[in-house]
Amino acid sequence: MDSVRNTIAENFGGPASKLGTRQFELSECPDLSGKVGAITGGSRGIGYAVAYTFLKNNISKLYVISVSPDVMAAAKREIASELGDDVAARIEWKQCDLTNWPRVHKVAEEIKADTDRLDILVNNAGRGVMTAQLTDYGVDRHMALNHMGHMVLTSGLLPLMKKTADEGNVVRITHQSSNAHQNAPSDTKFASLEEINTDAGPNGQYGRSKLASILYTRYFARKNGHPNVLMNATHPGFVSTKQSVEDVFEPYPRAGYIMSHVVDPIKKDQWQGAVPTVYAATTTTESGEWVCPPAIPEPGNKLAQSEELQENLMALTGKIYREKMNPVSADKGQKFEDLVLT
Repeated sequence: MDSVRNTIAENFGGPASKLGTRQFELSECPDLSGKVGAITGGSRGIGYAVAYTFLKNNISKLYVISVSPDVMAAAKREIASELGDDVAARIEWKQCDLTNWPRVHKVAEEIKADTDRLDILVNNAGRGVMTAQLTDYGVDRHMALNHMGHMVLTSGLLPLMKKTADEGNVVRITHQSSNAHQNAPSDTKFASLEEINTDAGPNGQYGRSKLASILYTRYFARKNGHPNVLMNATHPGFVSTKQSVEDVFEPYPRAGYIMSHVVDPIKKDQWQGAVPTVYAATTTTESGEWVCPPAIPEPGNKLAQSEELQENLMALTGKIYREKMNPVSADKGQKFEDLVLT
């Protein structure tokens, strides 16, 4: 019975969200005074709700990493209107397309040069259920953005986060995953670039990238040597966002109407969708979990529990990045994979 209640609470909005066996609300976000955070995709949807919650709870500085200056400007105006100009002034915007890995690397360097601490990193931005597309350097765009772009960002910021943790602070990193990881192809191996560039259909493309987020999280938790640096993945639930209301028409011009309109009343809103991320980014003391709404750790499917797939994914990610970008040192002579894996 508990599993049924949790499944309903995890995925649907309204009163259904209160059925979970473990509760958490945005009002329980702790005071964040003195802390510094960064969030990708923090100017709209779930990311905006997370950013708003952090600012409302006194975070000292928040780097918002997103693409559109117009969307960011509108978000900042709304925050200024509701929370005050002084609160909106705590936002530092970094324009960045996460598939542009050199730019991601540069943003990480800019943040490290601008602050002496980083307590929270929320990897939230993502490409939704859409058709297959390659980047101009020949990598599946879902994987390049949802997994690899965030991995490049995390690796670049990790020295600063470890420094913050060395000073006695708990540092938390979150990845926006999904229960749609179950739509990844059942024969997923993460064995080659050719494999991840194979068109698995809109749901498979999305699911494979979200599976990668869970695997990376669990790999990091196993390998990371710092007890005060925590990494977790989250599932927001079935949320009404741009992805589910607008972008869904790209792969499904007709069927998208059902997703965007017919079932919209039972979806969570962006605030309910933000709950597990806020919990994982501010409150949990665990690492390596996949947290479903509101704060329920779940195992995920068989692929999500595979240590072999974790190893394969990490090896492949490093290989692709080196081959495509010929990267410079991410920090003081350390290689990209050294930063990510240690």
